[in-house]
Amino acid sequence: MTYLYRDSDLYDAVMQRRKYLAVFLSVTAAVAASFLTLAILYSQLPYRDPNGPWMIALTCIIVALYIIFSFPFMGICFKRSNSYCKMLRYISVGLKENFCAPFAGIEDWTVRDGVDVNVATFEVKNIKREETMLRQIYVDGEKDFPPFEEGDTVHFVSQGNLLLAYEILDRKEQ
Repeated sequence: MTYLYRDSDLYDAVMQRRKYLAVFLSVTAAVAASFLTLAILYSQLPYRDPNGPWMIALTCIIVALYIIFSFPFMGICFKRSNSYCKMLRYISVGLKENFCAPFAGIEDWTVRDGVDVNVATFEVKNIKREETMLRQIYVDGEKDFPPFEEGDTVHFVSQGNLLLAYEILDRKEQ
């Protein structure tokens, strides 16, 4: 059985999330300190001082740059890292399912719960009717895709349709 996740994966993801949060908080502290400094300096200026509009403009520029930085940083980097941490936490506490099925193919990338995943499809027999259905199993986009070939019988362990471990039982001869 080949396992896709190690014990250290959650720790590494949490450390990456903490680094993103530390960067954001340090930038926020620097912006707050500069805003406070400029506000104090502006309040100390005499009435109608020619440097007043420059201080207001500088404060507006700093706040605008902070907003331009914070929305993409928190909306892309931190959000994706946070979603990956949640996914790894759910792996450790979720219900695992063992299943054997022939591999049918690969579909396009998708995003599941904020995490990029590859979609592997497996053929599943319908119990009520005599037809074959396709089951989608998600493979983490950060991991290498398993060496499945169409027709291989694969025993896999999944949690919420996310592939955790696999074993190729029967290779189809080509």
